Parts: sequence; C-alpha cells; structure tokens
Amino acid sequence: MGLQIEVKDLIFGYGGETVLDGISLTIGQGDFIGIIGPNGSGKSTFLKNLAAILTPAAGEIIIDGKALPRWRRRELARRLALVGQGAAAGFNFTVEEMVAMGRYPHVQRFGSFKPTDHRAVERAMHLTGCYHLRERGIFSLSGGERQRVLLARALAQETPCLLLDEPTSFLDLGYQVELLELLRSLNQRERITVVMVMHDLNLASRYCRKLFLLYGGRIHACGDPEEVLTREHILEVYRTEVLIEPHPLDGKPQVIPVSTAQAGPNQNFQQRIHIIGGGGSASPLMKELFARGFSLSAGVLSVGDSDWATARRLGLTMVEEAPFYPISPQRHRQNLELIEKAGAVVLAPVYIGPGNLPNVEAALFALQRKRPLIVIDAAGVAGRDFTGGQGAALYRRLEEGGALFLPRPDADAVIEALFSASSGQ
Repeated sequence: MGLQIEVKDLIFGYGGETVLDGISLTIGQGDFIGIIGPNGSGKSTFLKNLAAILTPAAGEIIIDGKALPRWRRRELARRLALVGQGAAAGFNFTVEEMVAMGRYPHVQRFGSFKPTDHRAVERAMHLTGCYHLRERGIFSLSGGERQRVLLARALAQETPCLLLDEPTSFLDLGYQVELLELLRSLNQRERITVVMVMHDLNLASRYCRKLFLLYGGRIHACGDPEEVLTREHILEVYRTEVLIEPHPLDGKPQVIPVSTAQAGPNQNFQQRIHIIGGGGSASPLMKELFARGFSLSAGVLSVGDSDWATARRLGLTMVEEAPFYPISPQRHRQNLELIEKAGAVVLAPVYIGPGNLPNVEAALFALQRKRPLIVIDAAGVAGRDFTGGQGAALYRRLEEGGALFLPRPDADAVIEALFSASSGQ
C-alpha cells in the first residue's frame, strides 16, 4: 500500500495572523521525516493541516493523487493516523477500549470486530508496552503511559503513514528511545511513513532521515540532518549559539548549546583572535575561547585534521590546505591576510615540520605587524621541531621580538595575556 503526499503553497492562519506561509514539500512512502523549529513556527499547525483537522486558506494537499477535501473521513483514516499532543478522553475508557478506537475506520457501520481487529489491537498494545495496562482506566494513567496508549491506538489503525506531534512528550529518556526505536523499526520493516514534530534536535537528528526546519511559517532549511543542523541555521532560527559535534556511534550531528551569557561577542575584547594550530594542539583553546564569546579565525589547517574539524564545527573563518600537502604560497598569503585583520594571534604548541613551517613564519609576521602574539610553548619547542633547527630558530626570533610565552594552553592565562597585551601593559 503506497503513499504519496504533496503539499503545494500551503497557507494557513489564525484570526488574520499567518502561521504557515507558502509551505511546499513532498512526502513519499517509507520516508522518516522530522518537522523541527522554534515555538510558534507552525509545526503542529502543519501536521493538523495534513490530517484535515484544519483547513488551509490557500494552497493544496494532495494524497495519492487526490486533493485532501475529496477524501471521505473514513477513507482518510485508513491512510493517515495522527498522534496529537496529550489528547484527552472525555470518558474513563479502559486502555484496551481506547486502543480499539483505532480500528473503527476498518469496521463497517453497526458491524462488530473481527478476529483481525482484535489481533491488531493486541499487537499495538504489545508493541507500545501498554498491554499490561489494558484493563486500567485512562484517567488513572501517567502522562507517559497515556502517550503510549495514544500511539497504540494509531498503530491499531494500521495506516501506511503516521503523523506524530511531539510523541516523546511526557516520556522519560528510556521510553523516548524505546518509542523512537519502535518507529524506526516499523519504518524499516514495514515501510510505514513517519512524519514527526520534534523539539529535541538531537533525537530528531539520530532518528529522522530528513528534516524540515520551519521558521516564520516557512521552510528555512530541508534535507538530511547534516544539511539542516548547522551552526548557522540554529543561530538564525533559534538565536542561540551552539557547537555541532558528531555522535560517537553514527556520526549524526549533535547540537550542544552555548549558554546565553557566553553566546554573544565578548564585550571586553571585540577584535578577532587568529589561532595558528594543527594536530589537535589548538582544539581545547578554540572551544574555550569560542564559548567565552571571542571572535576567532584559524589557519593554515589541513583538511581532516582534528583542529580543522573543530574550527569547522565552530564555523570559524579559516585557511585550509589539502591533507598531507605542505602549506602552499597561496594558503600562506591567505593566512597572512587573516592575521592582518586580527587583533591578536595565538600560536598553539604545534609539531613543526617542513610542511607547516610557514605557520611559524606567519607568527613572526604578526609581530612585524605589531599584533600581540601569544606563544604556547608546552614542554619547549626542541622536542617538537623536525626541521633541523629552523623551527627552533624561528621561535628564538619570536621571543626576541616580544612574543609572550605561556607554558600551557590555559584559557584563563591566554585571556589575561590578551587583555594585558591589548592595553599595552
């Protein structure tokens, strides 16, 4: 049983205020879609339009080639099942009675349940872990238990598409993961289409194959999680500074908020700091300075290097070089251009070889351009110099030129040195 939903230029509003403003998208059989966005962006409203609970002011929704208004209610209920937010029952039905309501689209008027209906109800309760509650009244259940019952009712409906509005609401972490694993299993084994409104961006990233980010009633971004959950998109839509880190198991992007107090520019040092690193030598310092609101750039970093990955996740302006290649004259010039625009430069305790020697020369350039230079000389340069002494000689020139040397990459010490250098002390 296939399914195709086309949404074309959908417009909807409440009391003259537009909530959905020209939404267009396509949902196919077997899709697992997450609808994300801040409060008031129209996520739940969009889902209710799909389920024909609300009627759009303009545009159209086409299901399997037929416009939504042409579907009879019972026919539509065999195609789509909606799990809303905390829908309340008007009567204290038992759990089994509530779940059995999902079978009504399949039962003839004034007809009785067949063995297939009873099996569908029992299966739905087992799948959602509420079979042991089947004789309990719905009013006696916790919020999380009710949520599982509502999902069971939708599963009993046996539709090719599930529409879920915040299905993990009221569930503790264990049940959230259990429910989402169930949905993923149904999606993969039975090709049930899942369209799910989510607030938790990290869960949406892990379980949804495609994300639609709504903002101001429009689709701000769409695609796979890597395309949608970027630092730029989150900052634009949620007005929150974040770090984007890959999940250690599957590499899916995970959103790590930076506190509001740290998210804005540092008011005491508003110039950009250029960081010269490589091989992971600068990553901890980059993260700490970024979290404290400093504007940063970096270079030259090899693509794939751990410092490159950190700078990329932080969205820093940086100069990149191809992996396993020496720094080219062009990349070196670009690095010097960033230093020209910076207010200060930090040289991390990098290992020095012939390929990255221009990075140390770039630090010397910073001194020549009267930029404050902080050199982190962990354990001394001798043990990190593989250039036959050229690197060590450059370090001596840095010291003679007035660079400030610190023994370790301590963020507080670096910040104190920056303020001291910028004030001319």
